[in-house]
Amino acid sequence: MLEKAYDPAGTEDRIYAMWESSGAFRADAKSEKESFTVSMPPPNATGQLHLGHAVMLALEDIFIRFNRMRGKEVLWVPGTDHAAIATENVVIKQIQKEEKIPNPRAKLGREELIRRIAEFVERSRDTIRSQVRKMGSSCDWSRERYTLEPALNRLVNEVFVSMYRDGLIYRGHRIVNWDPKLQTTVSDDEIVYEERKDPFYTFQYGPFQIGTSRPETKFGDKYVVMHPEDERYAKYKHGDTFTAEWINGPIKATIIKDKAVDPTFGTGVMTITPWHDTVDFELAERQDLDKEQIIGFDGKLLPIAGEFEGMRIEEARPKIVSKLEKKGLLVKIDEGYIHNVALSQRGKGLIEPQIKEQWFIDVNKRVVQWKRRELSLKEVMQEVVKTGLIKIIPERFEKEYFHWIDNLRDWCISRQIWWGHRVPVWYKKSESAVDTHVGVTPPEGNGWEQDPDTLDTWFSSALWTWSTLVDTKLTEDTSLSLQDLLLQSPDFMKFHPTDVLETGYDIIFFWVARMVLMTTYVTGSIAELEYGQVPFETVYLHGLIRTRDGRKMSKSDPDTMIDPLDMIGKYGADALRLSMIVGQSPGNDSRLYEEKIAGYRNFVNKLWNASRFVLMQCDQAKVDPHTIAPSDMKPKSLADHALLYELLSVRSDVTDAIATYRLSEAGERLYSFVWDFFCDWYLELSKGEVNIPFLVNALREILQLIHSYCPFVTEELWSHVKYNEFGMLIQHPWPLPISKGHGEEREAFQVLIDVVTTVRRMRSDYGVEQAKTIALILHSQKYEDVLASQKEHILRLTKADQWTLTAKPEKHQNAASTFLPGVEVHIPLEGLLDLAKEKASAEEERDRLKTYKKGIEGKLKNKAFVENAPTAVVDQEREKLASTEEKLKKIEERLKMLK
Repeated sequence: MLEKAYDPAGTEDRIYAMWESSGAFRADAKSEKESFTVSMPPPNATGQLHLGHAVMLALEDIFIRFNRMRGKEVLWVPGTDHAAIATENVVIKQIQKEEKIPNPRAKLGREELIRRIAEFVERSRDTIRSQVRKMGSSCDWSRERYTLEPALNRLVNEVFVSMYRDGLIYRGHRIVNWDPKLQTTVSDDEIVYEERKDPFYTFQYGPFQIGTSRPETKFGDKYVVMHPEDERYAKYKHGDTFTAEWINGPIKATIIKDKAVDPTFGTGVMTITPWHDTVDFELAERQDLDKEQIIGFDGKLLPIAGEFEGMRIEEARPKIVSKLEKKGLLVKIDEGYIHNVALSQRGKGLIEPQIKEQWFIDVNKRVVQWKRRELSLKEVMQEVVKTGLIKIIPERFEKEYFHWIDNLRDWCISRQIWWGHRVPVWYKKSESAVDTHVGVTPPEGNGWEQDPDTLDTWFSSALWTWSTLVDTKLTEDTSLSLQDLLLQSPDFMKFHPTDVLETGYDIIFFWVARMVLMTTYVTGSIAELEYGQVPFETVYLHGLIRTRDGRKMSKSDPDTMIDPLDMIGKYGADALRLSMIVGQSPGNDSRLYEEKIAGYRNFVNKLWNASRFVLMQCDQAKVDPHTIAPSDMKPKSLADHALLYELLSVRSDVTDAIATYRLSEAGERLYSFVWDFFCDWYLELSKGEVNIPFLVNALREILQLIHSYCPFVTEELWSHVKYNEFGMLIQHPWPLPISKGHGEEREAFQVLIDVVTTVRRMRSDYGVEQAKTIALILHSQKYEDVLASQKEHILRLTKADQWTLTAKPEKHQNAASTFLPGVEVHIPLEGLLDLAKEKASAEEERDRLKTYKKGIEGKLKNKAFVENAPTAVVDQEREKLASTEEKLKKIEERLKMLK
């Protein structure tokens, strides 16, 4: 017999260990079954499980468990990311704090610092592994990968060398996102934008007025740019020059006409700072203009700033403005200028655009082999979605995907940090030049030095879906080409492309698009792979998890945070999983709070108690549920037939919904069926006439259908009710959809439900005390036989002790009445209520509500209130009005009945 209450804490670790040791998670590359593959987005090796990870793990585990039960050869590849900047930053701060070393790089050197980071990561990986297990993730731990492991380093180098030889990777001076605090370039996705209010200055620059919020960058400005069709400046010709008094004296300026200028912004004229602004850099490149660095890589002004040399921006800015004001060049200051400021996500420092020699990937060069054509990386990335090779859920994100690709710039892939995949390029100085070797392995001979930079973390992450499927032993053989490594790896040939990538919509461009870029490039020339594979066939994007009031959860505001591990400890993993999935549609943010998780814990308990009831029936009848065969599932009662119909409907609905990634819809259907139909109606109406073989088999199917959502409690319950010949639930076949049947019985059962529900509502509406029994009068020609057969159930569930059932309707005085389709329900009120007292009470309540309604209507007719009050407040008043009108309607109906 089951324990009285379900104990997640005492169950979940035991169940997970049983699954893992049984080999249930392991995939077989030799299997002839259809494959289904998911590559787990790798969490940071040094990180902690947060709600973003938790929702990703829950969603992917549902995909995996569902397809495993449907008979597919399922592979879910787990792994962790070396998270270059984040990890190095954590360890450096730790050394600074614990060992009081101000500059660990200078003190320890590259080799020692990397050794320490590697040790730290290895210790930390155990933490994230255990947390992933806590969520119930049924991933194949025998295939766990790590983005910085030697095998993946070989593949990273292979791809770099191949792209370099194809002319896609180049080294050049271009503008990058520079983090002066961390002293490295950072990618676009490692930037966060903070809205700030800063002064916006307008200065006189020769005959023009120019605006800027960054006067400290203007020392080298010597180009004035305007739109060629701006009639206000028609007299100025492209290439004209003039002399203007400026910060440190006169400056010779040149007129530039370019369509990039927005004539409606400010004065329609601007000076440009190509070294410190992306738009200005591109304009300067297009017009072949000079570029001059104003701010150093340490964040301080350079000698061009004259007396301001060596100052940091925050110190120099007010002094520069003051000097320009004394020169009479300050026209005005707008103190309320709102704009977004770029900050480094990791270092939190201000991002300073800088021109720097870095390694880049050319996204526009048409040398990429794809389906026997030569395209650019951008063109391939667009084509795979346009042609349907990759489907994005929800579809509306395709528009954003294309917009991002259309505006994609060459990707800066080098970073000035030590932790990560080192750029596979070596240099050797000779008397006349510097020799360069780009290769998978170091060159032979002495005097070679490897490029000190490392590759952007996203470079290795972009290879994730296929690099994790390459045989690690094969990567030790340097004689094999990249194509050989792919074609000779059984896992890659069996499980790639992967079926679905599940991730947050906020990184679709930074990770999803880059995986498309890398995978299509690597596979596009291989005939055996049909001249190109995509990394995944479906992209499922989940939204952000927000607080109860819609705020974004943030580490900087601990009150907004929910720790998933705390919630698992308190309510169990199944409850947390349900709370994050049910009610969450793809691409939309959802709200999560502890009471919601507790509510789904109640559902898990409801399932437990229902199973306990079933086992109690077996115990009382002295029947061992393990001996009941599936073939024994034969319906007898009306309730049995109705349950069978409903089970088959749910089976079909849930199968279709999960197969088409409508997970919330499937979860809601299961929740409603289990709680409302199975527990509240079927179990209640089967009392006294329990069909044990049918009941046990029905419960088994319920556990099968809901297992993907609540794996722990269902596996535990399965062990108590499964047939002797069955194994674990995780490996049990999914029930096959079949035609329903039993529709007439389901309709009849619904009549029974409607009658009982109606009588209960009528008792409540008329204030009939719970302990009082009633007389019940039913009239129905269509359902007379059905109602007669269910008499005992109806009397018991409505607390009626008198019963009248006729086919012919009659009029009844002093009775509460409800007219259902095909059935009249009447309850004589004589003796149940003091009619005069009830009438007076109802009239008093009606008058009170009318007065209340009048007050609300007065507010809503007040134009000033509706236009000036917050929208939420106005909506609340409208909801109050609708609720009051509904209450008045019910009271009028009640008064009519009482008369």
